[in-house]
Amino acid sequence: MATTKRTANKAKAAKPAAKAAKPAAKAAKPAAKAARPAAKAAKAQPAARPKAAPAKPARAKAAAPWDFWIDRGGTFTDIVGRDPQGRLHTRKFLSENPEAYADAAVAGIRDLLGLSAGAPMPPRSIGAVKMGTTVATNALLERKGERTLLMTTKGFRDALAIGYQARPHIFAKNIVKPEQLYSEVVEIDERILADGVVEKAASAADIRAALEAAKAKGFEAVAIVFMHAYRFPAHEKLAADIARDIGFAQVSVSHEVSPLIKLVGRGDTTVVDAYLSPILKRYVDRVAKELDVERSGARLMFMMSSGGLTAADLFAGKDAILSGPAGGVVALAETGRSAGMKRLIGFDMGGTSTDVAHFDGEFERAFETEVAGVRMRAPMMLIHTVAAGGGSILHFDGARFRVGPDSAGADPGPKCYRRGGPLAVTDANVMLGKLIPDFFPAIFGPDRNQPLDADAVRAAFAVLASEVGDGRTPEQVADGFVRIAVANMAEAIKKISVARGYDVTRYALNCFGGAGGQHACLVADALGMKTVLIHPYSSLLSAYGMGLADIRAQRQQGVETPLDQRGLAAIGREGKRLAAQTVREVAGQGVARGDIVTHVRAHVRYAGTDTALVVAAGTLKAMQTAFEKAHKARFGFIDRSKALVLEAVSVESVGGGARFVERARAETTARPPKPARRTRIFSQGQWRDAAVFTRDQLDIGHRVKGPALLIEPHQTIMIEEGWRATITRKNHVVLDRHVALPRREAIGTHADPVMLEIFNNLYMSIAEQMGLRLQNTAYSVNIKERLDFSCAVFDQRRRPRRQRAAHAGASGLDGSLGRDDHPAQRGRDPARRRLCAERALQRRHASARHHRHQSGFR
Repeated sequence: MATTKRTANKAKAAKPAAKAAKPAAKAAKPAAKAARPAAKAAKAQPAARPKAAPAKPARAKAAAPWDFWIDRGGTFTDIVGRDPQGRLHTRKFLSENPEAYADAAVAGIRDLLGLSAGAPMPPRSIGAVKMGTTVATNALLERKGERTLLMTTKGFRDALAIGYQARPHIFAKNIVKPEQLYSEVVEIDERILADGVVEKAASAADIRAALEAAKAKGFEAVAIVFMHAYRFPAHEKLAADIARDIGFAQVSVSHEVSPLIKLVGRGDTTVVDAYLSPILKRYVDRVAKELDVERSGARLMFMMSSGGLTAADLFAGKDAILSGPAGGVVALAETGRSAGMKRLIGFDMGGTSTDVAHFDGEFERAFETEVAGVRMRAPMMLIHTVAAGGGSILHFDGARFRVGPDSAGADPGPKCYRRGGPLAVTDANVMLGKLIPDFFPAIFGPDRNQPLDADAVRAAFAVLASEVGDGRTPEQVADGFVRIAVANMAEAIKKISVARGYDVTRYALNCFGGAGGQHACLVADALGMKTVLIHPYSSLLSAYGMGLADIRAQRQQGVETPLDQRGLAAIGREGKRLAAQTVREVAGQGVARGDIVTHVRAHVRYAGTDTALVVAAGTLKAMQTAFEKAHKARFGFIDRSKALVLEAVSVESVGGGARFVERARAETTARPPKPARRTRIFSQGQWRDAAVFTRDQLDIGHRVKGPALLIEPHQTIMIEEGWRATITRKNHVVLDRHVALPRREAIGTHADPVMLEIFNNLYMSIAEQMGLRLQNTAYSVNIKERLDFSCAVFDQRRRPRRQRAAHAGASGLDGSLGRDDHPAQRGRDPARRRLCAERALQRRHASARHHRHQSGFR
């Protein structure tokens, strides 16, 4: 029932030519040493082939169109083009460069096709264009979506604004309420009860009058959210029909967008869809116009947050938030599988942020999440993002160093980009010698032909070192910022691994993104990991993943019934109904029905809780076993005294993705070559002599011990002291720690501005993980939804060091105990200080007993 049979397809590896992966754009004009690795990498890397690619005569193949796989990121846009012969070509463009082009994705396509700006597209020259885009994410972050009307049940106009009453900044004196995406609310006097009884029928005349008034005010987008419509949608269907009849350009209806229980989550998702879908449609239309799809034959497809491709006309706002990063998760799984690694942590460090993900044989998805302060209930790849990218701005506030969260982006970019930008993480690596301008594309300056500006970086760090004023050299200042960035990224990985019950030391770090190779060894050391995988296309892996991804269609339906024979029948009934829709959608995009795989999954939880875990549909015993295994891993316990509840059924149909074969080659018997040059780098507190190798120098089987720099076409890999790089039989770079990580020495009492920030993050991580465990296991709505609790780290004097903020009484804090002017801190009488501390401890113990009782624990 859970899976239909897939027809096996043969994959034929193409023989790529040396020119298959020329670095950067033609305009980049990189140094010759940086260009050579591209040819070598391309020779060994077979191209991805479509599922059904029958052999054709040479003449027919030459006339075939190009395919393009694109990731439009915040700083760079990565393009992988597959020519008619199956060879892969790569380009990397700044996402924002208004002096040079209007859209980076289109500019990259034109460059690979050899077209000048304004030249018409050749007829039938383009096949599939598969894209991930940040357009929706940026619109959400900047609150630049469509002006949206919310239509809801009378009496619930403030339900989404109230939300779950969670207070993220409990001690803030200036309360700033989150900005709502909708501009106005219209209430309709209607009500269907939870059992389907119509208490108040909706009036078509009232609905029409309200919508016509809104249309007259200029609204073009409407989100319709009625009570209990996830199961009884008659009133929503009536309102939607009227809205479309009146002429609203965007009508988002909750029973179509997110047919799941909970008004707030369902309503928020529907509003997001109405708010972002028009922005996406305008972007899609603009790209289609510039590509002249009728003439060129381009078939536009976009990556959804769930990790599947869909046709441009089906691409909706709720599915676009993680459009780009989802492609990276697909690629990390496929390339890791090819390398023979089953447990993987994805580490995607770009220019603006770092995305991390966990993979252990199956994609992990979140069905309820929050992005940019907006709650959503839609299937998304489980990706955690931290604001620590190459463009993250470096700050010194007089006491401690901080990295981000603000970013220099692509314009102006870091200081070294020659646009007057601030110091950023990329500049720190230039300062440390880990980025060498001679091996970086010369695409900067007014004419886009100058290298990175190392002199400006050195001058800026010299000024910053004088501001710090504790005798640090500029290199030590830069190294301190890198250590903080590494700590931030390591904490992000803990959130998707350690906090979810996974032993991260048993995993390999699949490193990608333009800046990932510079920090991979340090991040692995911070987590106790010993293996790092770097694919030949690692710096463009999210774009590469667009080509490897399947076309996917998903549907969900809330059920809310005990997981017994009735629940099993509900799975069969809803699974069959939803599968008909998803298979039809995938088949409508050109995939043969015999090549479509359909998965049916059950969302199961314990009765009395609201945290559902997703398991494959099957027999009752199989689902119970899978649920208990997942619950044990996630929460640390199993409670067989509680009944299981089937909360929802989800169905996913998959097919049509490219499949690739990476050919294993024999290892060379030749000795490793001499380095292209030698250099000095500053790493982990001291200067070190390092060898510099270009990728084309190394053959299969060669090994390089750190410290060393390995220059690839689109990135620099830093091999740290104690690490070793091996070129595997499939042309991957695998880094392994061949020297045990030395024990760290105890930290002294000196207030080091670098360690202050690192320990600040570590303490906060402890408090956050404590809070996450309490939130997941609690029964109390106050704890689970309102987040009305505190978790804190105290020192030996019972003073709070870091706290996950909630109400002050939960941990015995009054909001000022940690301040210097609190009586417990400023009093000179030791007895007075002890009394204050003892009373605080008593309050904490009493509050802890109260919360254990409230949470159902004794």
